[in-house]
Amino acid sequence: MTRDILRALGFFGHYLHVHAGGRGGKQFVLATLHKNGGQLTQRELLERTNISPAALSEVVAKLEGEGLIVREPYEHDRRQLLIELTPQAEAHALRMCREREAFERNALSCLTLEEQEQLKELLDRLSEHWKQLEQSEEATA
Repeated sequence: MTRDILRALGFFGHYLHVHAGGRGGKQFVLATLHKNGGQLTQRELLERTNISPAALSEVVAKLEGEGLIVREPYEHDRRQLLIELTPQAEAHALRMCREREAFERNALSCLTLEEQEQLKELLDRLSEHWKQLEQSEEATA
């Protein structure tokens, strides 16, 4: 039974990554920029996404290469770059955010509110347990 549950959790993780947007890829960065008025400094984007600096640089370079963002020196601090969505990217990000909101509204609609609360409590308990397991492994390493 444990193997079946873990396999299901893997499926759910993959499904959520694909359908609700991952945390760290191009779509996530576009959505973050969109939710923050379409522009942020690279430092602000780094803080809001919690992506490593190297990974963020790679994603930003790809987005710029695809014509979805522009990078310009920030007028208030020339050491910083201002990252701004292009009009094409703004429309794409708006569509993505709307799709994600629809997914979030419907994702658990097959469960009652009580069942959703029970599921949340179980997942919270499992998360805490896994954190403790990880800390135990780090302590013995």
